[in-house]
Amino acid sequence: MRTNSLSCLGPHGFHRITYREWGEPDHPHVVVCVHGLTRNSRDFDPLAAHLAKRCRVICPDIAGRGESPWLPHPGDYGYPLYLSDMAALIARAGVETVDWVGTSMGGLIGMFLAAQPGNPIRRLVMNDVGPLVPKAALERLASYVGVDPAFDGLPQLEQYLRQICAPFGPLTDAQWQHLARHSARQRDHGKLGLAYDPAIGDALRAPLTDVALWPVWNAVRAPVLLVRGAESDLLPPDTARQMMATAPAGSRFAEFAGAGHAPMLMADDQITAVEAFLL
Repeated sequence: MRTNSLSCLGPHGFHRITYREWGEPDHPHVVVCVHGLTRNSRDFDPLAAHLAKRCRVICPDIAGRGESPWLPHPGDYGYPLYLSDMAALIARAGVETVDWVGTSMGGLIGMFLAAQPGNPIRRLVMNDVGPLVPKAALERLASYVGVDPAFDGLPQLEQYLRQICAPFGPLTDAQWQHLARHSARQRDHGKLGLAYDPAIGDALRAPLTDVALWPVWNAVRAPVLLVRGAESDLLPPDTARQMMATAPAGSRFAEFAGAGHAPMLMADDQITAVEAFLL
């Protein structure tokens, strides 16, 4: 694994994003893996290590998450900036096409990109997200995103994640420890905080409604692997069925028991499903 960074242009000047790269640096088959709202690139370590045997994998920290610096203007957090940053990252990769694996927010970024004319997305994995995001799921996210709790140490932070992120599914102790270790940032007075800018939760403070993006979904032409946690509240069964009924040719559906929003793509069967679709 190699760690790099990239300078991107936003509404208020340039900012940097950090990304991890796996596999041979000149491999022509590139897979971009993008995390969820409050997560970071290290969520994909198991998947990237596996795929890197046969391709090149790039896992960015979206602005304000992980090791990517917080934006000085919180209002810049949003999909226009994320799409621009990811276009710059794909250009940095130096290839004409990429495969995209996106969890939740990362899946929506991939969907928006794949709906654009002349886009570089060859295959798209949308992990537990679709063009209809229910109000109830947004309200659940709003209950904790941006709260910015403080922890005395990693064990306390890990326990918090096990409660808040229980819908991730049946992870091993080692996997929870991995998530905790890479979800921590050092705060003042020796406390730990979560590794994202609390300001990303500002958008969830406004009155919430269902988010409907069906015209965007209908513009996607790349084959899609739609992944769903069987207990997900963010990707309801009806939405998944409607997506598959109108999905591009070659699309597939995979549902995983014991997980809600969102499967972490760390379990062997989840990794196998992604690998089979992409490779």
